[in-house]
Amino acid sequence: MNISILLACLWAITATLIAMLPSRDRHWRAAYVLIAVGIPILGYVTYQNGPWVGLIVLAAGASILRWPLIYLWRWLRRKRAR
Repeated sequence: MNISILLACLWAITATLIAMLPSRDRHWRAAYVLIAVGIPILGYVTYQNGPWVGLIVLAAGASILRWPLIYLWRWLRRKRAR
């Protein structure tokens, strides 16, 4: 197992542990940090293992951070409707 996959697994475990903790802001600050850390890890995974593995890791990250993606999708639809 190379280092990029290991980092992606550690990111997923950290995200899961953060989700178990109580939060007053519904974990939005943690989501921003996870996104900021996850994007370079995703690029590293894609660089080392190819685009198909990168897409799998992207799908895994999107399933963990689904609410920020849902809100982004809604915001983009509102912007397009204007």
